[in-house]
Amino acid sequence: MTFSLSPTPARRLVAPEPGWTVSADVLVVGSGIAGLSAALRARVTGRTVLLVTKAQVNEGSTRWAQGGIAAALSDEDSPEEHLHDTLVAGVGLCDEDAVRVLVTEGPAAVRGLIDIGAHFDRDASGEIALTREGGHLRDRIAHAGGDATGAEISRALVAAVREDPGIDVIEDALALDLLRDDLGRAQGVTLHVMGAGRRDGVGAALAPAVVLATGGFGQVFGQTTNPYVSTGDGVALALRAGAAIADLEFVQFHPTVMWLGPLAQGQQPLVSEAVRGEGAVLLDSSGRRVMEGVHPLADLAPRDVVAKAIMRRMREDGTAHVWLDGRMLGADTWLQRFPTILENCRQRGIDPVTDLIPVAPAQHYVSGGVRTDLWGRSSVPGLYACGEVACTGVHGANRLASNSLLEGLVFARRIVAAIEDDRPERAPARMPSGPTGLLPHAVRRSLQQVMDADAGVLRSAQSLADATEGLAELGTARGARPSTEDWETTNLHAIASVLVHHARLREETRGSHWREDFPERDDEHWRVRLVTHLTAEGDLVTTREPVTGEA
Repeated sequence: MTFSLSPTPARRLVAPEPGWTVSADVLVVGSGIAGLSAALRARVTGRTVLLVTKAQVNEGSTRWAQGGIAAALSDEDSPEEHLHDTLVAGVGLCDEDAVRVLVTEGPAAVRGLIDIGAHFDRDASGEIALTREGGHLRDRIAHAGGDATGAEISRALVAAVREDPGIDVIEDALALDLLRDDLGRAQGVTLHVMGAGRRDGVGAALAPAVVLATGGFGQVFGQTTNPYVSTGDGVALALRAGAAIADLEFVQFHPTVMWLGPLAQGQQPLVSEAVRGEGAVLLDSSGRRVMEGVHPLADLAPRDVVAKAIMRRMREDGTAHVWLDGRMLGADTWLQRFPTILENCRQRGIDPVTDLIPVAPAQHYVSGGVRTDLWGRSSVPGLYACGEVACTGVHGANRLASNSLLEGLVFARRIVAAIEDDRPERAPARMPSGPTGLLPHAVRRSLQQVMDADAGVLRSAQSLADATEGLAELGTARGARPSTEDWETTNLHAIASVLVHHARLREETRGSHWREDFPERDDEHWRVRLVTHLTAEGDLVTTREPVTGEA
């Protein structure tokens, strides 16, 4: 049976009976900056688009981005300088061609956001106000509403999507598995539609071009800045389909996440790096500067450097957090530049105008994901990926602050150009046999505890061996049922397993991957990208992909 959606955007789909299908020319899974941009760009080419999102269309991870979007927008800056800073932050593992694409196409892509109605903060002369974050040697961070950049970008993109009658939206739907034809080409995905008071059901969204833009997998860890929907569904879907997955060991822990106490779990409030860009500094329990003498950029060093320095100081002092001192910013700066952070602090009894803010590292971003080429193509024909779900090679071993929004924007545009060139053909799809080894939601907390304890900021051969053992034990859990929560937990387990596998293999410290037993960077043996795929028999096969360009 074919189920046709109304042309009115953002309609919720109610599955009329098992086996329903809906189709379009392009299927986009995810509603962050990458997914929304891809949907809008595909419409420019005249294609019909189906946008699928696990929550509401305006609940993608983009809306949580505080710092801003990086691009060489001023006369004092250049793409070459942005390229340099990105390569330095990536610690020798960036794909230089991918970074060059990002920095050269980035300014036009940001101006494209302005064209559809995104409002960035302006300076007294009316130009886009630019600031600086860790790792950037120029002021190139455009922001909106002070610290509400992601929310403003999301607002503008969602409004544009809702106004386009050629984009249909299915909300509250989890993408399960990739549908492929007899030649192995992508032809859509199976979906589990959720929602209180509505009939749940599994159906299929069909399209010869499938774009994954599902974001990251922060919920692998117990403490993260990511929203509850970030369960790695796109990476897990691609892995099960046999697509290449790369760089999962490079998990960025944001150094300044508000510490809410030893029992806090789930999404934690972020204190943007831009606060340090305005002059705030990190202090230990004795009031000493944490970053003084650690790096030439001190408190504006790359995030991996700052996170490691904080963890070392906490370990030395036996404390659970350090302090962020932003009192010198003054009340006006807090109100104008950081109203969201100010409100978050005050809700918790902290006034950053007069008080120190307790902070500690928490999981924030992943550099790895579905391995793609410079046009967002995965290793499976017809399957594309952009945004945090993808590994374009831009970030290398550590993401430069505020490059993530730009990456999603730039590569979403390139994917649509690739679809134009590829002209993927519609063909009958083979239904997958269904998820195997489904795990119950009850083990999710235990999985997060394993990852926090043994595969977080501090890693070693012993801790990673313990993580492997713990994950293997959790993988035998029974009692699952075909529900969103259990599918999410299964996805988290699959991703955690590959992450730990990669972390055990990489015997060095580089960027956001820190091995205490191998504390040095090793370019002779480890200037490679670890790329893994899952065989039809369920075995992980990992190869080393050489990295070219500047070391």
